[in-house]
Amino acid sequence: MANTIEPQETNLDDDLALLTETLEEVLKSSGDPADQKYVELKAKAEKSLNEVKSRVSNASDTYYHRAKQVANRADEYVHEKPWQGIGVGATLGLVVGLLLARR
Repeated sequence: MANTIEPQETNLDDDLALLTETLEEVLKSSGDPADQKYVELKAKAEKSLNEVKSRVSNASDTYYHRAKQVANRADEYVHEKPWQGIGVGATLGLVVGLLLARR
C-alpha cells in the first residue's frame, strides 16, 4: 500500500518544484523594472512563493514525524504483545483478501 503513495508524493513534489522553477524564471525575466506596478507584483509573488515553500516544507516535516511516531508505536505494541500483533495482521490480511476477491 505504501508503494502507491510514494509515486503520488513524488509527483506532487516534482510538480511543486516545476511550478517553483517556472515562477522564479517568470519573475526574473518579465516586466519592466522601471514600472512600479511590476515591482509591487513581483515582490508580492516572491513573498507568496517563499511562504508556500515554507508551508510545504513544514507540512512534509510534520507528516514525516507523525508517520515515524506511528511506526514506533506499532513496533512497541508488537514487541509488547506479539500475539495481538499477529492477530491484527491476520485480520487485516483476511479483510484485504476478501475485498480484492470481490473485484
